[in-house]
Amino acid sequence: MGLTGKKAPDFTASAVIEGKKIIDDFKLSNYEGKYVVLFFYPLDFTFVCPTELHAFQEKLSQFDSKNTQVIGCSVDSKHTHYAWLNTPIEKGG
Repeated sequence: MGLTGKKAPDFTASAVIEGKKIIDDFKLSNYEGKYVVLFFYPLDFTFVCPTELHAFQEKLSQFDSKNTQVIGCSVDSKHTHYAWLNTPIEKGG
């Protein structure tokens, strides 16, 4: 049984939004009424996922034009996410 198209349970977490702002009260329910792509990946600063993460980043305006929010989730801390998002691509960010 697939989960595509099913409503995800709400959650609250610390997050980095817009690549520059750390918040402690990110809620999935804030995006109710939009489509959401919620994806999970292992860790920032690894060789495994940068290509996919950068591909999502490059297409954000296309997702936005389709009323869709892209949300990535990993086990890294909000501080690690912030550091990765603010590290140049050529240095592993």
